[in-house]
Amino acid sequence: MAASAEWVSAREAAARLGVKLQTLYAYASRGLVESIPSPAGRGRHYDSQAIERLKARHDARAGHGAVAAGALRWGEPTLETSISEIRQDGPYYRGHHALLLAERDLGFEAVAELLWSGRLGARRGWPRVAVGKVALPPRRRAQGAIAYLAAAVANAALGDDARHGASDEEEHERARSLIGWLSCIVGGRATSAARKPHASVAESLLLSYGVRGSSARVQALDRALILCAEHELNASTFVARVTASTQADLYACLGAALHALSGVRHGSMTTRVEALIDEIGAPRRAAVVVRQRLARGEAIAGFGHPLYPEGDPRARALLELAHGGGLGGSLAAFDALLTVMRKARHPEPNLDAGLVALCMALGLPRGGATALFAIGRAAGWVAHALEQRSQGYLLRPRARYVPAP
Repeated sequence: MAASAEWVSAREAAARLGVKLQTLYAYASRGLVESIPSPAGRGRHYDSQAIERLKARHDARAGHGAVAAGALRWGEPTLETSISEIRQDGPYYRGHHALLLAERDLGFEAVAELLWSGRLGARRGWPRVAVGKVALPPRRRAQGAIAYLAAAVANAALGDDARHGASDEEEHERARSLIGWLSCIVGGRATSAARKPHASVAESLLLSYGVRGSSARVQALDRALILCAEHELNASTFVARVTASTQADLYACLGAALHALSGVRHGSMTTRVEALIDEIGAPRRAAVVVRQRLARGEAIAGFGHPLYPEGDPRARALLELAHGGGLGGSLAAFDALLTVMRKARHPEPNLDAGLVALCMALGLPRGGATALFAIGRAAGWVAHALEQRSQGYLLRPRARYVPAP
């Protein structure tokens, strides 16, 4: 999940780039930097992430150290992978367009098998650890889904003495069991989910939140899990690969990824979108809330993605699912926000906003979007951990020393 754009004034943008204002305007006219009208009504504000990417590109001309620094700031890929590729029309999983995989209703489980082995699996419920055999961490009211899942993964590791040095097939079976189990417990109603031990991951996730798993809801959630399953080297996936390169066990790789996901500029971005929707409340307040936030220099969470300047295709697919009918939830506040953003020609919604909209339509409580993302992305983390482990080298980038001013 990419961070929302943060907007800076023209003077600050030019200062960060070390260029004149006229050069900045030229960059904007060529589409190298995204800009929006200033909340104060004069001039324009510029996307700070686009500024960082452009600066990294310029710095890369200065030598090897700068190339490495630039690559770690939304730069060119630094690792080779056969798992996924990001194109303007969305991510591809081992050559298969993710949006088409979702539309074909192959099942999240089958797509996870594709990511792990390169072959589409059969659509079936995964076997999972029987709920109750692994000690569940205590739940606290203020505890988020990611913290709970990370604690659960750590507890599961303590009960698996065979977790070290496993073969890929053994790891696939371990991943099937673990992800299926996590989908049962994430919503806090593990007993309800356990009554259907052969349910799909999507159905188990709904049951764990106490939401009736109608065919329309299960299908929508299943498609969303597929769209969340993989997105190349984002922060949590990179952390999973770094951990795997040390030959750590699969639980350690997933736990590290979950902790990275907890940051507000990654998986917890959906929480910021939910907070925005709560602040709006009544649809008529959408324009006021957006205007007030922009006037304070705050980003509008859930809009814009550095890799999709024309709009995040995954978000479009999720919004179609949310508005497709048969789900039951109200989207009035979200739709009002979307209308305001589009009328002002702000960036299009990204995956974070799309997940929140779908969870609102499904009737999932606050935090459901984060849980959905984490369960889905676990498939990609497993794939990257196994690929990195097979490559046999330690990920250890070098630092370029810069004296403090």
